[in-house]
Amino acid sequence: MRRIVFLVALVALLPLVAFAQAPKAEVFGGYQYTHVNIAGTGLNFNGWNTSVAGNITKTFGVAGDFSGSYHSETGGSLDVYTYTFGPVVNLNHEGVVNPFVHALFGGAHAKLSATGVGSATTNGFAMMLGGGVDAKVAPHIAVRLIQADWAYLHFSDLGSDASLSKNVRISTGLVIRF
Repeated sequence: MRRIVFLVALVALLPLVAFAQAPKAEVFGGYQYTHVNIAGTGLNFNGWNTSVAGNITKTFGVAGDFSGSYHSETGGSLDVYTYTFGPVVNLNHEGVVNPFVHALFGGAHAKLSATGVGSATTNGFAMMLGGGVDAKVAPHIAVRLIQADWAYLHFSDLGSDASLSKNVRISTGLVIRF
């Protein structure tokens, strides 16, 4: 119930926030949910997502995005970490609501652990294509209402099923602007 009251108050206060210049940098941190399709089986992961972005102009910047996602079942767990970098286009940085899109490329690290068997790790390629919407709540603070990415992961040492292409990552959290 408190969350609903907070969300209603937040939405009601958004129009009262003053417009400001585009920030030079942003730091985001929050929760992520990821759905990964491995060999026809869908797995749900929970974890964290953080990014640092530097804005070159009012609409164009570069970002580094880092995340960790975790899935556990009886007898084992799978952890996936990504580190990606690339361009970001802000569609309304001076407004209360700022939609953005990005194309991020980099690496991924996966660790599979099984009880009684041990663990194995692998590294591969990661690509995040997507965007989201930030809502300004104070001059230097915004809430990332949603960030949705198509996440492509490729681990070449896993054989023919090395490409995990039917993946979705959803994030939300807090943005600090400088």
